[in-house]
Formats: sequence, structure tokens, C-alpha cells
Amino acid sequence: MRWIVVSLLSTLLSTQLYAQKPTDVVATINNQKITYEQFNKKYADVLSQVSVNPPSKKLFLEDLVRYEIGVQEARKRNLEKDPLIADRINQELYKGLLEKELGNRVQNIKVSDQEMRAWYAKNPQIRLSILIVEVKPGATPQQRAEAQKRATEILNEVKKSSRPFEELVRLYSDDLTTKNIGGDVGWQSRITLNPAYYDAASKLKLNAMTQQLVETAFGFHIIKLTGKRSYQDAPKREIRMAVFDEKRKVLFDNFFSNLRKTYKVEVNSKLVE
Repeated sequence: MRWIVVSLLSTLLSTQLYAQKPTDVVATINNQKITYEQFNKKYADVLSQVSVNPPSKKLFLEDLVRYEIGVQEARKRNLEKDPLIADRINQELYKGLLEKELGNRVQNIKVSDQEMRAWYAKNPQIRLSILIVEVKPGATPQQRAEAQKRATEILNEVKKSSRPFEELVRLYSDDLTTKNIGGDVGWQSRITLNPAYYDAASKLKLNAMTQQLVETAFGFHIIKLTGKRSYQDAPKREIRMAVFDEKRKVLFDNFFSNLRKTYKVEVNSKLVE
């Protein structure tokens, strides 16, 4: 019994003797100290992210020491002045600013069913078939002009022909992915389609085709509208995300519009046209 009492007292005294305080230092690397509180916070972050085989405290402490040594060594070598590393630092600073200033506001964005319906009324899902006269990447102006001439001839033929559009696609289209299925690209939305495609196609009446060529970087296109999906049948998750993205864009645009006023900015956009 006496041995048990002595053992318990010894354990109690040992626990009191080594009771950690938040300000206790678990490691010092040169003049940089890592306190017990800092260690616990970082270790808790790791445990919240790793569900299988998390590191032991001793192993994680060694990782922290190595990390601090690495950071100090990088600063000693002036790596922050290296252009690639400086660019990465700037990217993190940019992301940090957005998270600090807009993070909570973005998380609090609400999207109502009424807003989703209003958005979808202007941006319905459509189904279309396409006939493409391709323009290869890096094509010369002469090659693009030749492709346009050929596309114009095909468009005139399509307008006059009594043959089904899908048959003409199989005959004339350069797009190997869709020509054998009559040019059908399935259900698409403003999110998934080239803007020129979507704007031209969504204005068409059902089963009508564009009367003018639609030009993109990939070539010249003739489009036929084959379907328009109702809101009831449309994917609500995609619509909700589209409305959410628009609201988020408003937050970003307003933030940078106000911030821009405090900076001297000169832009020569003609150089990138």
C-alpha cells in the first residue's frame, strides 16, 4: 500500500513538474522560437486534415524544425529575389488578400430559386448540331480566307439543299468527332459553349439553322438548333453554380473597382488585340 501511495505521489509531482505552459518553448532554431501553443495549433491543423496514420507529436516537431531551418536557409540565400519564387510569393499574397477581404462575403452568398429561374430564362440549355470548316492553329491569313470561302460555298449549298442537315454534316464537316453522328454535340449551356456558338444558336427557332457563318478561332461553323430544355428538366446544380459565380464576380469587380481608384494605372490594350 505504501508503495502505491509513493508511486501516485511521484506521478502527481512529475505531472506538475512537467505541466506545459502555452509560452513554453518546444524548439529554438537560431533566434526563432516555437512555443508549445504554436506547436499545438499547427498539430491540430494536421490532425484535422489527416484521417489515416497522422504523424506522432515528436515526428511532427521534427518536421517543424526542418521547415524552419529550410525557411531560414532560403532567406539566407536570398531566394525571395529569384523571379520564379518571387512570383509564387506574389500569388500567395494575392490569394491571401482575396481570402481576407472577400472570403466571408463569398461564403455568405445565397442563391434563391427565383434567381435561378430568372437566370435560366435568359440562358437555357440547348442542343445543337454543327458543321465545321476547320482552320488549323497557326494558319496564315490566306489559309483562313480560303477556309472562309469554302465555308460560304457550303453554307449556300446547305441553304438550297433538300437533304437533311445531318447528312450534309457527314458530307462536308471537318470535325471528325461529330461528323459521323450528324454534328450532334448533345445538351450544352452558356457555361460549356463558346460564347459565339451559344449566342448564335440560342437565338434560333427550333430546328432552324444559322443563316450566317459563325466564326471562332477554330474555323467557320454552321449551327442547327435541335432542342431547348425546360427549367424543370435542367440540371439545378449547374444553374445554382452559374448564379453563384455571377454574384461572386460582382463582389470581385466592386472590390477591385474601388481599390483601383487608389492606384495609378495605365493600360495599352491595343498591344494585345
